[in-house]
Amino acid sequence: MPKSIVVPEGTSKPIAPFSPGTLADGVVYVSGTLPFDRNNDVVHVGDAAAQTRHVLETIKTVIETAGGSMEDVTMNHIFLTDWANYAAVNSVYAEYFPGDKPARYCILCGLVKPEALIEIATVAHIGRP
Repeated sequence: MPKSIVVPEGTSKPIAPFSPGTLADGVVYVSGTLPFDRNNDVVHVGDAAAQTRHVLETIKTVIETAGGSMEDVTMNHIFLTDWANYAAVNSVYAEYFPGDKPARYCILCGLVKPEALIEIATVAHIGRP
């Protein structure tokens, strides 16, 4: 099956060997997205809500670059470093998914940079190109 790599304009070079997104057979797979700026530094240190918003905006950009929208999201994989941030994350998350909610899971783990409080990977079904 043919696939295409999705790299929004202005995307910085990833810190590991991956692409921001991959489109295959009408499905966009968005890599684990951390609250990084263009230099791969963590933004909004200590603020889980602001980091969540930054991550979801980045994901939105990948999906829109592939031709979809946040309404096309069918699954989110959420990684948190502290359950104390769960309510703040959910508050921002609900803004991005106001209607029917995509499936998701949320786990507690360590992330690649200690200042990062959240990472989200996403799947969106945008239809066939």
